[in-house]
Amino acid sequence: MSSMAEGMQSHTPDPKDLEENKGITFLSYIGILCLIPLLAKKESKYAQFHAKQGLVLFGFEVLSSILVPVFGLGFIIWLIAIIFAIIGLINVSKGEMKSLPLIGSIGEKINL
Repeated sequence: MSSMAEGMQSHTPDPKDLEENKGITFLSYIGILCLIPLLAKKESKYAQFHAKQGLVLFGFEVLSSILVPVFGLGFIIWLIAIIFAIIGLINVSKGEMKSLPLIGSIGEKINL
């Protein structure tokens, strides 16, 4: 299995958890707002999964803002972060717990 496939793991959410927490989970992929579901929905595996994915993505967004003046790579990283955020929002809207490509495995390792 390739590292790209390993980073795109999928889990099945509990239907009740999904129904109760889908709305707040959308915040997971909107920058620093990922902290809202991360801190407010600690009992929700669904919200925590996406909030941790969003936290890693936010870290990359911060990194891109630092790298812009240094290497000029920031715009590329920022563009990739936007694409990953859209993928994450699509996953939330479908009620799926799929890891983001390339960085998703980092989010799954976060224990808070």
